Amino acid sequence: MRISLKIIAAFLLLAASSKDAAVADEVLDLEIRIGNVMPYTGELAAFGTVGKAEAAYFNMINDQGGINGRRVKFISYDDGADPVTTREQTTKLVETDKVLLIFGSFGTPQNLAVRSYLNEQKIPQLFLATGDDEWSRPKSFPWTMGFPPTFRAEGRIYANYIQASYPERRIAVLWQNDQFGRDLFRGLQEGLGDWARMIVSDVAVDGTEKSLDAKVDLLQSSGAEVVLLDAAPPMVARALRRMNDIGWHPVLLLDNASASIAQALRPAGLENSIGVISTAFLKDASDPAWKDDPDMQAWSAFMDKYYPDGDKADSNAVFGYASAETLAQVLRQCGDDLSRENILRQATSLKNYRPSVALPSIAINTGPTDYRPIKQMRLVQFDGYTWQPIGEVIESAFVGTTGQDRPN
Repeated sequence: MRISLKIIAAFLLLAASSKDAAVADEVLDLEIRIGNVMPYTGELAAFGTVGKAEAAYFNMINDQGGINGRRVKFISYDDGADPVTTREQTTKLVETDKVLLIFGSFGTPQNLAVRSYLNEQKIPQLFLATGDDEWSRPKSFPWTMGFPPTFRAEGRIYANYIQASYPERRIAVLWQNDQFGRDLFRGLQEGLGDWARMIVSDVAVDGTEKSLDAKVDLLQSSGAEVVLLDAAPPMVARALRRMNDIGWHPVLLLDNASASIAQALRPAGLENSIGVISTAFLKDASDPAWKDDPDMQAWSAFMDKYYPDGDKADSNAVFGYASAETLAQVLRQCGDDLSRENILRQATSLKNYRPSVALPSIAINTGPTDYRPIKQMRLVQFDGYTWQPIGEVIESAFVGTTGQDRPN
């Protein structure tokens, strides 16, 4: 019997394809593929440091033998903080790169753009770099979880501080006109309650504005004595410079997301930032109080070896390290069961886990109905060099309930 060359070729091609598929499956089995999307370009590129620190962390983990014998393949793409691009990049990560989960992606509108898609696919969307209430809706979106304290809770902390330290003082707010800015501003208003009448001026800013001179001047004309800057680092730096230029020195509050010495205060001029008050849940690498702390010494050595181009004064590098360290803990708890279901199960069963760079007394606890990993912060004040603590660690109970209490 004669067999045609075409049939033989077809069998050989099929065998080769099967072999390639087997090799691909074996590679996937030996790797933990993690997907991530960050704004490495554009107005919010300052937050790209988070993704760079995470990539560096997993490089370190691989040098140490990986996680449970598996290497981590961290695949991170740029979306320029554009939700349309976020969708494209996330789809590529899932359908082409075959990632096991999405981790630590930045931004509220960006993550909202892919939340339904990832939940429909039952792909974990974990430890997002955004503090929106939307990441705590386990009944509706069980595969999605945030990481930092919520923006609303932070706004309430500032409200409580103002009530305790500056009662009956006129308040002005410069807030970023997006969900991040609105949530934090809403938390401030909720926390002030009847005292919200003391907000004499609030001005929204677009994330692409190149000058804030007119808007800062408008806030000054309101006679405000307390000002909350609720915007991204570039906006904050411009506002601080303008306030110094016009000689306006109210009590200044600054959102945690922009409390980076490297990305906001240094560009504004450190001398112009003295006295600014913010919140913190991670250690400040520039604070000499931590110079003998073994965990911060380890972080500094990590930066030197794995992220030498990074700025140790950038709190985003500490944030990226902390979130990657937390994911590594979840993956270790998974053991040999790296099913997506088990990853979610372990992410929702963290008990008193303390990232090495978290402030003392701050621990991560999660549960099947508790999708807010970090619930504690403390007030800090900039002294021209570092952030100094003022007061004690504040529990979420202190600021009341937030969006995680919604039934869905």
